[in-house]
Amino acid sequence: MTETPAGTRIRLRVKPGARRDGIVGPHGGALKVTVAASPERGKANRAVLDLLAGALGLAPSSLEIVAGETSPDKIVLIPLPPGEVAARLRGPE
Repeated sequence: MTETPAGTRIRLRVKPGARRDGIVGPHGGALKVTVAASPERGKANRAVLDLLAGALGLAPSSLEIVAGETSPDKIVLIPLPPGEVAARLRGPE
């Protein structure tokens, strides 16, 4: 995670076409995410934003893929500070 004036940039490793949507966990310096959607016509990208937004309690429209539109390695901008992103992704303990 990297803090920016606009929020937090988080690196993702996305596996489209999975059995179900889910946040798997750390993977080589990124957060591994699986989505059932196929990687055609932006379906997987929309599913990734929906999944992250749900986990963070935000609207999908507030998140933005800033790098890796057509790659499994993506960077997403989240309009929250890094500590808040980490706490929300970790969930209640």
